[in-house]
Amino acid sequence: MQAEKYIAIVNDKAEIELTASAPEQLDAVQTGQGQYHILHHGIAYRAEVIAVDSHAKAVHLKLNGKSHSVKIQDEYDLLVKKMGLSANVVHKISAIKAPMPGLVLSILVEPGQEVVHGEPMLILEAMKMENIIKSPGEGKVKRVVVSKGKPVDKGAVLIEME
Repeated sequence: MQAEKYIAIVNDKAEIELTASAPEQLDAVQTGQGQYHILHHGIAYRAEVIAVDSHAKAVHLKLNGKSHSVKIQDEYDLLVKKMGLSANVVHKISAIKAPMPGLVLSILVEPGQEVVHGEPMLILEAMKMENIIKSPGEGKVKRVVVSKGKPVDKGAVLIEME
């Protein structure tokens, strides 16, 4: 059986190949909320997760105090890339929902505003990490349902779209 392969693209430059069955590649221990101690080939690193964008498979983190952006490509992303196809399907959306419970830190859109796929719409704090909620499609903001500083439950409608 072949191990699942991933590519981590760091700062849109370096590509690092990872496999799911190679635990010796990273020895990580969580030391706090969003903070980790990593041992890799005998070298110790301090990592702090700043923001996670699960839709884009991206993480913004600090490694030994330096900011880095990491995008993960799984076997399907690699296959689509190899075939020269585009996996980006843009579709109309009717609502933006909270992917997790959290606190609304910032609202980046207003009613009547046109948004495109990937555009940041609001910032949600969950487990002391800031998560940028981006538009999964395109449309026009009909109504912002939530308020800055208010908690939301997972699945709650944050923004209604036209």
